[in-house]
Amino acid sequence: MIDFLKARVVAVQDFYLLAGRALLNIVRKPHYADDIFMQMDIIGVGSLPIVVMVGFFTGAVMAMQMAKALSQYGAVGQTGKLVALTLVRELGPALTSLMVAGRNASGMASELGSMKVTEQIDAMRALGTDPIQKLVTPRLIATCAVLPLLTIISDFVGIFGGWVISFLVLNMASTQYWNTAWQALDYTDMAQGLIKPFVFAFAIALTGCYYGLNTTGGTQGVGRATTQAMVVSSVMIFFLTFFITRIFVSL
Repeated sequence: MIDFLKARVVAVQDFYLLAGRALLNIVRKPHYADDIFMQMDIIGVGSLPIVVMVGFFTGAVMAMQMAKALSQYGAVGQTGKLVALTLVRELGPALTSLMVAGRNASGMASELGSMKVTEQIDAMRALGTDPIQKLVTPRLIATCAVLPLLTIISDFVGIFGGWVISFLVLNMASTQYWNTAWQALDYTDMAQGLIKPFVFAFAIALTGCYYGLNTTGGTQGVGRATTQAMVVSSVMIFFLTFFITRIFVSL
């Protein structure tokens, strides 16, 4: 039992040490700008199709479900308001981050894990290059930069998907839908919807890099690290969204 707890405490300690070194490297040279832009392309542009698809169908499904519930009270006209609030506050950031975590946290763990088991990271250290500066920090910066942008796109596409259902299925006037959706949002909602993906980006990037850098056991270890990175980053997203929502509700 003591050994089990000791291993978990050491893992948490190593994770925070990795996070601290990665954050410190942001203000240290070299910055590897080419790697940052390459990761922004891989994480941001590469995730765009799945984010758009998930956002659209999330908004469409929400519009159908909300309209069915609101019809009992004669308030179908409030569909746009509920779709916008739910997407911007909660579902947009959470679902977008989960898609990015499933695609990129596992990808980071797989890529860095393969480098670890083939001793490329050890060779990098032997040549005088800091692996965290070269491999982790660019991924962290890129994820923090593109995830809020992906969330904005997902929110807009989701609201648009709700409008498609409201206009074509529910026969709601376009002006009514967009006016209620726009008027429902205030600066607090927008701040909440942008702070969440920014915080989630740290969890996704650092978790993927942590499991990748700590891969052991050859090719089986790479697969295990990939699975662990995806699962842990997804759990951390739900954990963090609860606390951030709790803070904003208190405010």
